[in-house]
Amino acid sequence: MPTPFHLAINVTDLDAARAFYGGVLGCREGRSTDTWVDFDFFGHQLSLHLGPPFATADTGRVGEHKVAMPHFGLVLGYDDWRALADRLEAAGTDWVIAPTERFAGEPGAQYTMFLRDPSGNPIEVKGFRNMDGVFRR
Repeated sequence: MPTPFHLAINVTDLDAARAFYGGVLGCREGRSTDTWVDFDFFGHQLSLHLGPPFATADTGRVGEHKVAMPHFGLVLGYDDWRALADRLEAAGTDWVIAPTERFAGEPGAQYTMFLRDPSGNPIEVKGFRNMDGVFRR
C-alpha cells in the first residue's frame, strides 16, 4: 500500500460525521476531542474538525455531469467499490452521481459514484477491476 495521506476538513456536526464516516462508510474512529475526530479512511488519516466546510462549485466535468470542485475521495478495487456502493444505497444515499461505469473498454475503465457527507463535503469513490488502470492514459 502507498504511504497514507492525511486530510483535514471541516464538518458542522461531529455526531453526524461519526454516524456517516463510522456507521455508513465503516471507517474506524481514532483519536478525538470535543472539536475534532480522526478516522481511518480506508487506510488514510481523515481529520474532521468543527467549522464551516470548504466552498465548492459544480465546475468539474465527469462525462456529462458537473461535479463539485474541489472534492476528495478514494480508489478501491471493484469488489470493495461494489460493496460500498451497496451499503450506501441501503443507507438511502442522496447521490450526486449514482454508482455507474465510465470509460468502458478504454484505458482507465472505472466505476464511480459521487455523494456528499452530512456537512456537504463532496466525495468521489472510484472502483477499478484492474488497479493498474488508475494511472493509465
